[in-house]
Amino acid sequence: MRKIKYLLLIALAVALFVAGCGGDDAEDTVTGDSDDAAESSDDDEAMADDDESDDDESDDDESDDDEAMADDDESADDASALPDLEGRTVTVGVENNYLPFNFVAVGADAGAGWDYDAWNEICRLLNCTAEFVPSGWPDVIDQVAQGDLDTAADGISITDERKEIVDYSDSYMTVQQKFIVGLDDDRFASADDIINGDALVATQVGTTNFELAEELLGGDERIRAFDQFGLAIQALIAGDVDAVIIDDAAGLGYIGENADTVKTIDDGLQSDPLGFIYPQGSDLIEPVNAALAEMRESGFLDEIGQKFFGTEFTVTYDDIVEPVLEEE
Repeated sequence: MRKIKYLLLIALAVALFVAGCGGDDAEDTVTGDSDDAAESSDDDEAMADDDESDDDESDDDESDDDEAMADDDESADDASALPDLEGRTVTVGVENNYLPFNFVAVGADAGAGWDYDAWNEICRLLNCTAEFVPSGWPDVIDQVAQGDLDTAADGISITDERKEIVDYSDSYMTVQQKFIVGLDDDRFASADDIINGDALVATQVGTTNFELAEELLGGDERIRAFDQFGLAIQALIAGDVDAVIIDDAAGLGYIGENADTVKTIDDGLQSDPLGFIYPQGSDLIEPVNAALAEMRESGFLDEIGQKFFGTEFTVTYDDIVEPVLEEE
């Protein structure tokens, strides 16, 4: 009996021991599953955050791409907004002897100058080809008026009188008319000294310079007119005249060539807007005006202005050849 009881006590002790061990394992298992679940939950949240961040970055990239495409489209729209002349050839009259607007340098095969750069850019924008035609002054105005040329450059001042026979583009530049005198001539400290005295004034025929000289001097008695400004300057250097009236833009070439013999009187006499001329009713006027507006907006006009009217332009009349005009 005691033996049986002893055996029963041993069995009960074993059962309690086994139950106690099993409870610890179960608790450990539950605790382990809970930690794993929490870690799994944290991983899921991190992945979700990464996905959301990636989506945001992707959205930003797409937004940047869209903006870039929109800018490209807008630029393309601006270009396509200009008229298309479909490869048309445009004849442009130039004197090829009017620094810095147009000239042919010694040894060069083609002309150069502000007019050339401007019209080449106009035709790039409008899809046309500029054909530069050497033309004498002031005959070029009549050539355009009669339709022999599509247009003319040559730094032509816009005047009401000329508007009676030709049409103009929008003005692309404004110049000041001034007097040039001998470097060592101390008789003329101002423009008024020339105007109110008895000085002889040289200029070029058929120009607004000639017209202004007539107005300032009260007629043409004191005016000596030449076919080219270069001849007027030579007359000044030779002492045959006392002054030359010329616009400051064209005067740059003559001053540069003869800096040791002539100078400019700073007083501005008159402002002249310059424009291209066309036969009246020309279909080129609006397209070219649109191109000029684009060139002004893009800074191209400023760029070539600095190129040809800045201090780095050193071409003089000694550096160019006499123009060869086409026979009629």
